Amino acid sequence: MTRSPATPLPPPKARRRLREGAALTQTQLASRVNVTRATIRAWESGRTAPRGRKREAYARLLKTLAEEDAAQGTRSAPPPEPAPAPEPTPVIEPVSGPASDTASDPVSDPVSGPEEGSEPEPGSGLEPESGSEPEPVPEPAPEHPVLTPAQAFDALYEFSAPALVRQAYLLTGRRELARESVERAFQTAWERWPEVARDRDPVGWVRAAAYEFALSPWQRFRPRHRQPEPPPADPGDRTLLNALLRLGPQHRRTLVLYDGVGLDLPETAAETEASTPAAANRLLHARETVAGRLPALADSRVLHQRLTELASAERLWAAKPTGVRKGGERRARFRTRAAIAFTVALIGATALTVRTAPTHYEPAVSPGVAVRGVPPRVAPGSLSEAERELRQKLRDRLQDGPERLEPRLE
Repeated sequence: MTRSPATPLPPPKARRRLREGAALTQTQLASRVNVTRATIRAWESGRTAPRGRKREAYARLLKTLAEEDAAQGTRSAPPPEPAPAPEPTPVIEPVSGPASDTASDPVSDPVSGPEEGSEPEPGSGLEPESGSEPEPVPEPAPEHPVLTPAQAFDALYEFSAPALVRQAYLLTGRRELARESVERAFQTAWERWPEVARDRDPVGWVRAAAYEFALSPWQRFRPRHRQPEPPPADPGDRTLLNALLRLGPQHRRTLVLYDGVGLDLPETAAETEASTPAAANRLLHARETVAGRLPALADSRVLHQRLTELASAERLWAAKPTGVRKGGERRARFRTRAAIAFTVALIGATALTVRTAPTHYEPAVSPGVAVRGVPPRVAPGSLSEAERELRQKLRDRLQDGPERLEPRLE
């Protein structure tokens, strides 16, 4: 039994162009292939590739869209219109206009053929052959404007920063920390912009950096984040936020990515640096914990809607992209100058140590030296007569045996 060769898939960018050319949204395309919208978005961005039956269904659908697009382009191509006859005294002027005007006119050689916009003379051999259909001239593809790195960064920031601030608020429950986390993540992205610009999902790159900064355990040691912030005004939002904050950091992050952002389970596992079964277990545990406090949120759709409402109810703001870029550049300059100053100080300390270090060995214990000015030790003098008698008496008494000497008055 031989398998039929798999249907080839176009590149990710071509898949998106085919879907947009057919005026289909990601949700509509996902319903046709029987997958989720997040899966279609991952396939179009190139982060994941379809497999198995899903791949075959997706490839057949894209092939159908490509055939329809080609047929529609052939039907919609207008036939070439006859050019107006030249005037007796033509005036040559520079032609300026859209590319579609020049594409619909017949193109002739400017050296040997007639001028553009004039009819060929009869018998000149330039008349179109009878029965030959004119080939449609393809319209030139629209040229995308080339953006500078700063313009591309500003566009990415304005597109994704507000949503990332709301997601960081669901993770931390602090408005100022959420804004600061997103700004620091974008500053890191600006420092590594060549890497981020070539990434398949720049928003995911920044989102991962913002989540890491927001959930860092070192945040609790900062004085500005020790004081609690005012909770949401709505009691339901307050209860939901407290239920989220009672979860562990990894469980909370998994729940926000899957039910809040709408990522697929493999994408959630990849962003949280866990296996797919581990991410699934964290998601189930987080859902059970939230449903235990709020039974109405047992349905994943209701939970997704409530998370969106909670993030949208708060007044969260983000700084301007220019300020974020300049702040990152100032921080980079400060770190560079601090590193230079530390290096200079280290070099100076090393040079001073080398300059003042001894050049020869000195023993730990120095040899003895005579000390002058100290009086010499004096030996005891001769005994007096009474002292000699007492010494003799003591010597005689000690020779008599075990008698004990007792003091007597004389």
